[in-house]
Amino acid sequence: MAHKKQRVVVVGASTKPERYSNRAVRSLVQHGHDVLPVNPVVSSIEGIPVVSRLDDITGHVDTVTLYVSAKISSALEDSLTTLHPDRVIFNPGAENPALSEALNARGINTQEACTLVLLNTDQF
Repeated sequence: MAHKKQRVVVVGASTKPERYSNRAVRSLVQHGHDVLPVNPVVSSIEGIPVVSRLDDITGHVDTVTLYVSAKISSALEDSLTTLHPDRVIFNPGAENPALSEALNARGINTQEACTLVLLNTDQF
């Protein structure tokens, strides 16, 4: 599979190294992607400037990877639709069938998968 540098938004990015969302930020950077962590309460994760909300992101986004509960992600439907990334990954624990269906209906591809597994198996 050809690997191109992607612009990847990590929703629910954490400053805690043991959290999967933090591991994803580090792994995405190690794989050469342009990472935009989203977290409303911190300004930097792993030395990368944090965006406080999806609505603050401009320009094309290849992938949004979600590390938030369905309750939280449901409130992001309009922002995700406006951002219109090429794909949205629902990581384990972040599944949201209603949001996935709504995004698919708007032409946004969705995937239930683990970002870390996709990266480590060259499927990202």
